Parts: sequence; C-alpha cells; structure tokens
Amino acid sequence: MVEFENDPCCFSDITKIRTKSIHFDWTIDYSLKQVKGSAELTCDVLEEGLCTFMLDTRELDVQKVLIEGNEMKFSFGQAGQNGKSEALGKPLIIVLPDVPPPKGEDLVVKIFYNTTEKCSALQWLTKEQTAGGEHPYMFSQCQAIHARSLFPCQDSPGVKIKYTAKVSVAAPLVALMSANLQHDKTEKTDSVNTFYFSQHVPMPSYLVAIASGALESREIGPRSRVWSEKEFVDKAAFEFSQTEDFIKAGESLLGPYVWGQYDLLVLPPSFPYGGMENPCLTFVTPTLLAGDKSLANVVAHEIAHSWTGNLVTNVNWQHFWLNEGHTVFVERKIVEKIYNRPTAEFQAIGGWTDLIEEVELLGETHEFTKLVIKQSGSIDPDDAFSSIPYEKGFALLYHLETLLSVPKFEAFLKAYIEAFSYKALDTQQWKDLLFKHFSGSEEDTAILNKVDWDAWFNNTGMPPVPKPQYDTSLQDVCTALAKKWRAGDGAPSADDIASFNSGQLQEFLDQLVLDSSFSPEQVQQMSDVYKGISESHNSEVRFRWIHLGLKSRFKPAIDNALAMVTEQGRMKFTRPLYRDLKNWDLALPRAVETFKKNRPSMHPTTAALVAKDLGLQ
Repeated sequence: MVEFENDPCCFSDITKIRTKSIHFDWTIDYSLKQVKGSAELTCDVLEEGLCTFMLDTRELDVQKVLIEGNEMKFSFGQAGQNGKSEALGKPLIIVLPDVPPPKGEDLVVKIFYNTTEKCSALQWLTKEQTAGGEHPYMFSQCQAIHARSLFPCQDSPGVKIKYTAKVSVAAPLVALMSANLQHDKTEKTDSVNTFYFSQHVPMPSYLVAIASGALESREIGPRSRVWSEKEFVDKAAFEFSQTEDFIKAGESLLGPYVWGQYDLLVLPPSFPYGGMENPCLTFVTPTLLAGDKSLANVVAHEIAHSWTGNLVTNVNWQHFWLNEGHTVFVERKIVEKIYNRPTAEFQAIGGWTDLIEEVELLGETHEFTKLVIKQSGSIDPDDAFSSIPYEKGFALLYHLETLLSVPKFEAFLKAYIEAFSYKALDTQQWKDLLFKHFSGSEEDTAILNKVDWDAWFNNTGMPPVPKPQYDTSLQDVCTALAKKWRAGDGAPSADDIASFNSGQLQEFLDQLVLDSSFSPEQVQQMSDVYKGISESHNSEVRFRWIHLGLKSRFKPAIDNALAMVTEQGRMKFTRPLYRDLKNWDLALPRAVETFKKNRPSMHPTTAALVAKDLGLQ
C-alpha cells in the first residue's frame, strides 16, 4: 500500500517500523524556554532482524534512550547529507537490543530529551508581548516538518499516531493540546498546574500541538469552547458563535465528527497562519476578529479539515493538494449550506483571483505551480507553501463536480472519507477511487476518461480549463465600480460602496490590484472618498488596500505597510507586503530596517521566509 512507502522528507524507514502511539511527559520551562521530559513511542515492527531505529529530529537535546528499562546506545547522523535539505534536521539513530524485536510485536522506546532555543516548532513570548502583560505565552506550529524539533518522531504525514500527554506548567498558567483535555485528572497547586490529554484518533505528527499562557475560555456550543487571553475572549466568543452550525454542515456532507471536542484558540498576532487545523483545538489568528463575523469562513475551512486532512491525509507533502484542495472545496460547501450558493461561488471567484496572482508571482513554469510537486527532500516543504494546492486543487474538484453533477460528486466525497478515514493516500489512490466509484456508469466513466489528468496533476501554471462559470451576482457590482475607476467616469462617492459587504470590498480591490496602470492620484482620491476602505479595520480589506497602494506607488502606503507587518505576523499578509516593499526602491531600505528590528519577536517560520523574500539569506 502507498501509505507504507517512504517519505522523502522523513529519515525513518517507515516500511520496516511504524509508530502507532506516543505518550508525552512534559514540563514547560519558561525560564529556559524549553519543553523538557520524555516521549515514549510504541511502534509496530514490520520486518524481522532490525538492528537500528531511525527517527527525525532537529535541534533536540537527547539525554537518554530506554527500551524495556535498558539504556540503549544512540547517535545522530549529519544534516544536509545526500542532497537533503538541512531543514530536515538530523536522524536520531537508536541501536536496538542484540535480540531484534520480532515482527508483529510492539517495540516501546522511551526518549528523554528537551527542546532547545533553535526549536522551530515553538514560539516563546515574553509577558510584554502578550495582551495581558502579566504572564509569558508559548505555542507550537508543527506543519509541515517542525514536529521533529519538538519531539523525536517519524515526521511524515503518512504515519498516524494516537497520543496521550501529561503537561506541567507554572501556576496560574494553562496548557492546551490538540487532544481532549481530561478535566477530572487536572492537578493544581500554588506553584504548578498539571494537565492530562488523550487523543484517541490516529493523526500525523504535524497535528501535535501545544499552547500555554494565561488563558480563559467561553462556551460557544455543545462541543466547543473558545480560548484566548481574557482581553479577547468575549470578542472571540461573538466572532465564532456559528461554530456548531459549521460542524453540523460538515457532518451532513461527510459523516460524523469523530474527534470529540472542537475548541478554538485565538493566538497572539505573531501566529503565521489564518488557522491551523489541530484536532480538538483549532489555532486561529486574531486578524479574524473583525467584529462582524465576516472572516469566519476560515473557521469553516479548519472545521472541514476534521475530515479532509486530519481524518484522511496526504501520504507526503508532494500530494498536499489532497488535504487543501478538498478542504477548500468542503469549506465552500459549508458556506453554501450556512449562507447560500452565490456567497460560496463569490468566495470561489476570489480564490481564482488568488490563483492568478500566485502563478504570476511564482512564474508560469515554476515547479511549485504544479498540483503534484516532485519532492526528493532537497527542499524545505515550507518553501513550497502557496495557494496553489488550495485553489488549483479546488478548481479540479469544482470542474469534476460540474461535469458529473452536484449530487453525484457529493456522494463521491462521502465515499472518499469512508474509504480513507484513519489512513493516508496519494494522488493515484484518489484517482483510482474516483474511477471505481463511477465505474457503474458508462457515461460517467466516459466523462472521467476525457479529463486531461496529466495536465491537471503535472503541468505548471493555471488549470488546463477556462475559468468556471461562477454565479457572479455578488461580483458584478464590484466589476462595474472597478471599470468606472479605470475609465475615470464620473465623480466617486461614498455611496458607491455603501451596500458592499467586506467580501465585495476585497473583490473590488483585487480587481484594481490586477490592473498595473492604477495611479497614486487615483489611490489618494479613493482614500479621501472611500473611508470604508481606507480606514477599515478588517484585516483582509486593509491588506488589499495597502497592497494596491504599494503597487500604485502611493507613498503613504509605505507607512501603512510597515505598521501592518509589525502589528501581526500572518504570512498571508506579511510576506506579500514585504515583497511589495522590496520591489519599490524608495521603500526597500525601510522594509529591511523594520524586518531586522522585528525579527526577534517574529515567528521563526515567518522570519525565515521573509528573510528569503527580502534576499537576506
């Protein structure tokens, strides 16, 4: 089976031995900025005569390895050997007992270690960097291959594990994980709080997550709470009050939600993503707190991951579109169920625009614009991250649904989840299931045979089909206003956008951004008249407004851009703004100066990628 093939980004030979569960016993040490303790791995032995067991690590301080109470010899391989990216870290090579573990039996390996200051999975915030200003904060981000800097593991999405954990932290701080909190076991003293967690659903290592800080929660549904610092918790509870509706919509499409609790944690502004689908505890950026629930579709996306990505997972990062393309597709299905089809298709229109911009940025012949990326381990998967797997993947699924019909394709989606739940797969397995599902109909099989699969999977650039005929009822007014600005027709008025929702403001600005002839004078005029745009606190609108200003060489946009990249660290906003600043000679020196000043407080992943964007490494 493909799920037993080796992963080019994983040092371990997962065809011979596979981890099936881990128990973590951790202490969070804020004074040393370390997670320290042990990870006990229970593994399936798949081959006779094993002499060594190799695990992925990066910048871990390993003190001791035990098997059946006996201390074992271990060593580390070299980073960057055999053409592998140094981002993959170093293999931990454990010498197994003289009598090899028998095939079919469990091997239990307990590793005592601590993280180091170079742990890329963790960001540590001082109390001054938090909203409350009284206590420090820590959170993790393990996708794509950062789990190996938090614990020794077979760090491949094709290896699925259950886990339990005991986590101790100084009182009065709280610890949370991507697992169900066992409330009845929580221990609290004047000096230490200890929390116990259990994740009963097998999941890949990149979904192991931990956070700790002065956190409070509010109930927002029968199986959901929202967590954050107390300064934001009530605002977050309002913003995400539709969570249960989103979960039910997902269940109606794909079957039962199997993870137990579905909580949300609103992280500090440096969090690099809009959301991270950690099971039982989705991490979200505070840039979603618009005050009007207008950006809650990100939560619909993360909830969709409960099935597509978490329950059914890409076998390795070459097939990342299986996670994200399906999740965007299901997200928009959820939006359609909660709101209406025009709203869902309006979001798809925005996604197509994002896809055009991404292809233009990377270049039409760039490897990373393929749906299935060739990966040998020579590049860091983070470097390949883009909207391509999301929106090109969605485009393929939408195209197939258009050809086959909505009811038939929704039935396939449910069959897909049923076939691969708790498993990992590659693109060929997905395609094989698709053809098998529709094999009973000669007409449907003929339709599938006409699809240019090689072009979809392996060609660079835009999809091999024209832009779909989406419902444009919400877009048409945006297009009309954009045309009016391009033509210079009539005097603009605040009434022009009075009826626009935030999504329409974004679409209007997106259309202008794609027009390279927009002038600084026009941006100034728009700033004076459209206060609903130029003074917006909605992060998506604000980002596009600044993006337009920088592309149009509108000088006030420089200060606005530098403010936004300083206030938050979401890569969706931060990287494009830094790239825009780099491409303007007037702005570049200040961009570099701002980045160097802010780098110590930035998330390590964001900082590393922005440094590359600016040509600093």
